[in-house]
Amino acid sequence: MIEIAAQADLAAPASSATPLTRVIDRWIWVFMAASFVAYALIGFIPTSLAKMAAVEAGQRPPLPLVLHFHAVLMGSFLVLLLAQTSLAATGRHGYHRRLGLAAVVLGPAIVIAGFILIPTTYAWNWNAIQALPPEAQAGPLEGLRVADNIMLMQIRVGLLFPLFLTIAMLARKTDPGLHKRMMFLSIAFAMPAAFDRIAWIPSTLPGSPVSPDLYVLFAISPMFIWDVVRTRTVHKAYLIFLAFALPAAIAVHGLWDTEWWHTTARGLVGL
Repeated sequence: MIEIAAQADLAAPASSATPLTRVIDRWIWVFMAASFVAYALIGFIPTSLAKMAAVEAGQRPPLPLVLHFHAVLMGSFLVLLLAQTSLAATGRHGYHRRLGLAAVVLGPAIVIAGFILIPTTYAWNWNAIQALPPEAQAGPLEGLRVADNIMLMQIRVGLLFPLFLTIAMLARKTDPGLHKRMMFLSIAFAMPAAFDRIAWIPSTLPGSPVSPDLYVLFAISPMFIWDVVRTRTVHKAYLIFLAFALPAAIAVHGLWDTEWWHTTARGLVGL
């Protein structure tokens, strides 16, 4: 039944597909998951190593425990995505279904950890600034204004990730095509956190959130392009994505670096 459902996801009949097309149909999802893992490793490994070295050298206080917990959860989700797509691509659908239940636990845990992480890291930075001499606080305080703006994107992830993940999980048995696309679209909003740490690629931060939004589109572009090429239509998953992502992007861009938002952001974290 899974095989039939997977074929039904394609607009063109399976009999008309070339061998290359069938290979891409099967492995595009593994490529997508592997690319997400690669972005995370390239973005986070160098900066994480640098931060740990600074802590060991006594140049900064130890990082909050919730930060490590959040990193483990996000990494686990990406590895789960890679494992799930690999199992589906190799026809091991029973294992795929059973392992997929892990997302029911990981998803809520990621959201809870994320909303704990935001005020915790903000307070951690605030306390570190207060420990500095008054004449040395100007630069770090300006950096805290950048953190206010980053919070907008963090809140967007915190709202859209569970929404899209819920849609994906509800569609597991009835619409596998929607399910697999929404799984990727749910986590795509978190990928700018990796891209923004890659120093050698263009970025509009801290002045504008344009580059994070473009990197979300870049991250999902392989599956979107293949869907359009393969089926000559836009899958409903992307319409759902647009329906929520566009208003969220308008809100982020509209509030970015406004004094009202700086005041509100600090109120949200209790400062």
